[in-house]
Amino acid sequence: MNLTTEDQRLLEELCYQQQVSFNKVVKLLDTVREYEFKERRTGIYDALKEVIKAGRTE
Repeated sequence: MNLTTEDQRLLEELCYQQQVSFNKVVKLLDTVREYEFKERRTGIYDALKEVIKAGRTE
């Protein structure tokens, strides 16, 4: 994901405030972007669940 320096700083700050992993949020956003222009977004929820599950074992 291509974030501007300011956007990345803001996202990092928000993640810190909410005690959420910055890397996990970026992976979730990347996953959504992968499905963004598909005609059918079949499988997006499974893909998002996998990102969330992977974060629990890290």
